[in-house]
Amino acid sequence: MMRLHLHLLSDSTGETLENIAKAALAQFDDVETLRHFWPMVRSEAHLERILQEIAQAPGLVLFTLVNADIRTMLEARCRAMGLPAVAPLDGVSAALSGMLGQEAKARPGRQHVLDAAYFARVDAIQFTIAHDDGIAWEEWEEADILLAGVSRSSKTPTSIYLANRGYKVANIPIVVESPPPPFLFQLQNPLIVGLTTSAERLIQVRRNRLLSLNQKTETDYVAQDAVAREVAYARRMFADNGWPVIDVTRRSIEETAAAIITLCNERRGSRPA
Repeated sequence: MMRLHLHLLSDSTGETLENIAKAALAQFDDVETLRHFWPMVRSEAHLERILQEIAQAPGLVLFTLVNADIRTMLEARCRAMGLPAVAPLDGVSAALSGMLGQEAKARPGRQHVLDAAYFARVDAIQFTIAHDDGIAWEEWEEADILLAGVSRSSKTPTSIYLANRGYKVANIPIVVESPPPPFLFQLQNPLIVGLTTSAERLIQVRRNRLLSLNQKTETDYVAQDAVAREVAYARRMFADNGWPVIDVTRRSIEETAAAIITLCNERRGSRPA
């Protein structure tokens, strides 16, 4: 296994840079990455201290620095040490500058300004947390998305992920012995999406859940026949109501959320203006 020192320098929180590095590293196997994270780099004195650390653990340097002097200093010192220094947003900024006919604003952290979208995202997260697992069903009409599925079908983590993208999400567990409130079938505003999975995968996830809680694992909750009936019951409900269905058996949370967002966009596009 190869070892890589990865230095991430940002003049803001560094969240964007971390996400870029994470996405790029996911394309490589058998690499042990030692990340050195340096946020809020806004002075040459601060950069000087960081350069001393880089010299002790040489590796790849990724940076998002808008101050020309600090950036020039970093690039020059990295060249002297024989280290690659990459600004991953440069190409995007240059393309935008050419298309828009204007220079980029050299303002550190400008993407983190607390605008209306930020507060809408906070509101979405609060709504989603307050409407998890069938809670406050009387307010479901206010949701953008409602996720339905049997227990442990990734409803809550998918809801939270979507909330961080600005969607108000509610979710409800589908239980054979406890039918959902009739209000569910009268909703007009939210996109209702059914989440399903294979019975085998569901049993595995549920057994792990019971083990983590130190509970016995021989119950109907994980019995093959009972779980198969649950999954079939939920699928029948989804089909009877014409709800789109996503099989999460082999999907990550991100992939499931992306599919749901696509459904939202298609639905929005099909509605009259």
